[in-house]
Amino acid sequence: MVDVTRVREIVEHHGKKKEQVIAMLQDCQDEYYYLPREVIEELSAQIDMPVTIILAIATFYKSFSLEARGRYQIHVCNGTACNIQGGPRLIEAIERELKINKGGTTGDMLFSLDTVNCVGCCGLAPVITVGKDVHGKQKISSIPKMVKEYQSKEAKNAQTVH
Repeated sequence: MVDVTRVREIVEHHGKKKEQVIAMLQDCQDEYYYLPREVIEELSAQIDMPVTIILAIATFYKSFSLEARGRYQIHVCNGTACNIQGGPRLIEAIERELKINKGGTTGDMLFSLDTVNCVGCCGLAPVITVGKDVHGKQKISSIPKMVKEYQSKEAKNAQTVH
């Protein structure tokens, strides 16, 4: 069960305006890392918009996910430059490091792995994004260090909270 208290705050922040539904969905995705059914239902009730319309919007845009995703979403660029420069090998290295397949999420809900068609910075190929962080000119040997960097960041965040 998901606590939807934050959904109400997000709706209030956007003035309960239906035309702000995409912005609300983005904020909810940032909060929960995906759009759980309870969140969509609460959003529907708060702005008086049918669940089917909200689902249509959420499934239209690739940036939204209806399935649980990790806190750190890793995307490996699959564009031509990145592909030629070793993108597929980076995917394999990340799959080995995290012990998940492309499209999967680690059991601790820390990482999700997927590909994107193009990041738009071909001069940095091959490129990996982790959330909003862009990592260019990546090598297979850099993957363990990158993963540990985000695991350490998460451990520090957990210590700060407690």
